[in-house]
Amino acid sequence: MKWVTREHVKVDRVACPWLIKKFIDPEAEFLFAPAGEVMGVAEREGAIPFDVSGVELGHHGGKCSFEAIIERYRVEDAAIRLLAQIVHGADVSPDLYGRPEAPGLKAIAEGFRHLGLRDDHEILEREFIVYDALHAYCRASLSGA
Repeated sequence: MKWVTREHVKVDRVACPWLIKKFIDPEAEFLFAPAGEVMGVAEREGAIPFDVSGVELGHHGGKCSFEAIIERYRVEDAAIRLLAQIVHGADVSPDLYGRPEAPGLKAIAEGFRHLGLRDDHEILEREFIVYDALHAYCRASLSGA
């Protein structure tokens, strides 16, 4: 399936593709467009839009798109729920959860934007390991390890 969001990815627009690939659609293909063109690309390409104003998989009720995707696709992984709080805090103000890891994730995401990488696809490719590590951290935190 194709998925589309705004270009120049950062926290939520990296976390969402990671979540989609790992828990929803392992064959997902991601498209990036200027904010005003996302819906046109979605229609033309038959893609699911996310993290853009006015879509189901966007910010609602103070929550971020990562949280919307978890709810919509019923991801029932406790570590993902904890990771969602970290992603939320790094992406949304005001932060509803106060996770101490959130500012670090925000700084890492900002740093990736300054590495001079080719495009959003390369940012995803390189930054997914950060979310793999955070997911492992969340699993370990919940198990008391």
